[in-house]
Amino acid sequence: MASSALSARARRRRKRQRSTPVATPRPLAANRLRILLVWVLLMLAMGAIAGRLTWLQLLQGDDLAQRAERQRYIPTVQRQLRHPIIDRQGNILAVDRIVYTLYAHPDLFKLPPSEVAARLSPVLETPERDLVAQFGQQPTGIRVLNDLPESIANRIQRLQIDGLELIPQQQRFYPQQQLFAPIVGFVNLDGEAQAGLELAYQDELLLSAQAPAVIAEADTPDDATQTATAGLQLTLDSRLQRIAQQELQAAVQHHGAKRGTVMAMDAHSGEILALATVPTYDPNRYYDADLSAFRNWAVSDLYEPGSTFKSINIAIALEEGVIAPDEQVNDSGSLRIGPWTIRNHDFAQRGGRGVISITDVLKYSSNIGMVRIMEKMPPETYLNWLEKITLDQPSGIDLPAEATGHMKDREQFIRSRIEPATTSFGQGFSLSPVKLLQLQALLANGGKLVTPHVIQGLVDNDGHTLWEPKRPTPQPVFSPQTSQQVMAMLETVVADGTEAAQMAGYRVGGKTGTAQKAAGGGYGRGRITSFVGILPVEAPRYVVVAIIDEPQGTNAFGSTVAAPLVKEVTESLVVLEGLPPTALESVP
Repeated sequence: MASSALSARARRRRKRQRSTPVATPRPLAANRLRILLVWVLLMLAMGAIAGRLTWLQLLQGDDLAQRAERQRYIPTVQRQLRHPIIDRQGNILAVDRIVYTLYAHPDLFKLPPSEVAARLSPVLETPERDLVAQFGQQPTGIRVLNDLPESIANRIQRLQIDGLELIPQQQRFYPQQQLFAPIVGFVNLDGEAQAGLELAYQDELLLSAQAPAVIAEADTPDDATQTATAGLQLTLDSRLQRIAQQELQAAVQHHGAKRGTVMAMDAHSGEILALATVPTYDPNRYYDADLSAFRNWAVSDLYEPGSTFKSINIAIALEEGVIAPDEQVNDSGSLRIGPWTIRNHDFAQRGGRGVISITDVLKYSSNIGMVRIMEKMPPETYLNWLEKITLDQPSGIDLPAEATGHMKDREQFIRSRIEPATTSFGQGFSLSPVKLLQLQALLANGGKLVTPHVIQGLVDNDGHTLWEPKRPTPQPVFSPQTSQQVMAMLETVVADGTEAAQMAGYRVGGKTGTAQKAAGGGYGRGRITSFVGILPVEAPRYVVVAIIDEPQGTNAFGSTVAAPLVKEVTESLVVLEGLPPTALESVP
């Protein structure tokens, strides 16, 4: 029984063994191969990464850092702040402000580039397609636009677009653009003053560490005024300057002239109210300007004044006592001095006028009459007077690069009879336009030599003067009586001759000039036309000078080119200054 039970159990065990599948173990070599393959792949990947990092960091690191710096970041230029420059009414002519450069980083956009462009386009006033094209240039560090004002930067920030960056920079801004450029000058992008008052008065314009001021963050001059605690105030009137510049530009273009200037000055104080020149330029974009436009030629260039100087010579002769106001001289129309022949400008048409008054010498602009008058005094005495009126010295205007007039040396002037003769009608010597303005003021202010100037001083927002330049005390040159006598003659010149300068209701004195331009040791075909206007004759106060260089056409004279320009400026001047017409002054 026992053996049969054991046999039965053995049979059941064998049956279970046959019915249960037996697992076949994997070979050990196959497992090891798989592990080795994974390890090799990991090592290769790590080696590639390490090699790439080594290449980028060690071999290309400096170059990539510089490229990233150029693309992503513009350092804000730390400059010393400058005072604003303002006109006599407080209008801003130059001011510091903050501008922004917009950068785009497309990799950081959370919106499609087309959507970013659609939102930016109306703010930047740039077509969407142009912005999309910019965004496709590179993944990051794209310079989109420079010189964005504060208002535009604020609008961009309000869009809340990821991937846009605004970098601030300090900048000198000139809201009047071309209007005052030759006077004010400009500060370049590196913060360095390059011309005009910005350069000449840099020490006064730069803020000291104790001086309170802020940078203007506004787009309009009125807003900018509120941000400045003090400004360098000029004597110039923006309203008159704008009119003078527009009329001058029109005259230069109409007559095809090379250049021109028109200036208005208070003859008693020396304050210049307008000083317009052509050519000019936009100081905000000085890098686009022709270099010749940087010269304020009314100050830095010389020319022969011609007949506008005759009134100064008449004053010299009266003051010296060699003529009387009612005296007469013989105008033969032509005169020979050694190998030279001098003629009146109209000798071919008119010939000689015979005996004429001193007033008629000015009225007809007689060269021969002037030679006869100035020959009444010794050449040495005449030269002493030219030196007394400082013809050989600059005017002293507070603008840089003023030219000094050129005269013949003393020995040549005294020994040569032709030199005093040509000087008598304004040729053979040269001066700057602003020097002529100064000398003409002698006739308007009672004979005193004043210093022309454009700077009043540094003033705070309450109008208190913090600093003002020292100017020479006006020096008497002519007597008031002499000045009055010449003014009476100049009034007749305008009333009876220069119709283009006459103004209804106002007594105006003036003198034209049409001079040949010196060229190659002689005189060429080019001419320079001018006119000097002084008003009101009964109480002279303002001197207005216009000079047009090389106007074209057969009818280009001082009376046809420069006199109408002076009239246009003077008509605006009397309105802006509130000068009542002469006729109204006699009414109780």
